[in-house]
Amino acid sequence: MGYKICRIPGDGIGHDVMEAASLVLEQMDLDIEWNDTEAGWCCWEKYQNTVPEHTWKALESSQCCLFGAITSKPGIKGFKSAILQIRQRFDLYANVRPVKAFAGVPLNYRDDIDLVIFRENTEGLYSGVEFHPYPENLFDIHPGLERFKGKDVAVSIRVFTREGCNRIVRKAFEYAKEYGRKSVTAVHKANVIRLTCGMFLEEARKVAKEYPGIDFWEANVDAMAMWLIKNPQNYDVLVTTNMFGDIISDQAAQLVGGLGFASSANIGEAFALFEPTHGSAPKYAGQYKVNPIAMLLATKLMLEWLGEKEKARSLENGIARVLKEGKVKTYDLGGKSSTLDVARAVADSLA
Repeated sequence: MGYKICRIPGDGIGHDVMEAASLVLEQMDLDIEWNDTEAGWCCWEKYQNTVPEHTWKALESSQCCLFGAITSKPGIKGFKSAILQIRQRFDLYANVRPVKAFAGVPLNYRDDIDLVIFRENTEGLYSGVEFHPYPENLFDIHPGLERFKGKDVAVSIRVFTREGCNRIVRKAFEYAKEYGRKSVTAVHKANVIRLTCGMFLEEARKVAKEYPGIDFWEANVDAMAMWLIKNPQNYDVLVTTNMFGDIISDQAAQLVGGLGFASSANIGEAFALFEPTHGSAPKYAGQYKVNPIAMLLATKLMLEWLGEKEKARSLENGIARVLKEGKVKTYDLGGKSSTLDVARAVADSLA
């Protein structure tokens, strides 16, 4: 079966790790037609638009997207993050971030960590509904705004929908059911952010009743941050809101070696985008210095989504073998191997 996949390196080291992923995929005997295009800061510099029209066309004519990394810069008028635009336009509501410790990684906090974080991906504080300056006629919409009148006020609105809460929790439970996970933990702050997190928790409790074979736990996000450090091995699947998920998934990544091991899937009903969660690290661009494992694990997630589960398992096993042997490793793991050295080692392991 052939696949048409949009390939976007992005900025900086996105090109380096994309080359690594492409090298490994060449070893896997897959019929892929690549739809190569661009997005990110590189496009802003050329077009004043991080996702130009030809990129939208390439995405829309593909089954999914393999994405590298982008540079996002704050404080630039009109600038919109490419990845946020793609998530919202294709309604990629489920951000799935596995957190797994591999043998041979000296930075592992514990060797028995194996959890998956489901982060709502299109709502919350990342909805893009913001005001600065805040309109004078809107101070009267809520009594809590009264004390800010007359001040220079910036407002970001945290938008939740019941549908959005329900479907991310359901996605987490369906994953737990499919992969034999024993528990799902809803991470929230409903004791303070009562209406939005309250709605999320209501929907989580409602959905949990439909899955009696899976334990359902609840945790305040601040407590969860502590327990991820104290007892990460106790958790199987975490499900949470957009900003909380962004924060705790990066925290959890550090427990298993850092962002060089952090992959993510952005999944909607009919389209998906797969990426490492690290940034573009412009100072290392083109040096082939950085760890490509996060990109290779994102590729593994893409293969799973495409239904190529045996090849996905093979890729993860190949990554695990290379890490365990410890002969080929990048600078963050105490080695001197290049990005492509690691990719070749994984490809050879598959062969």
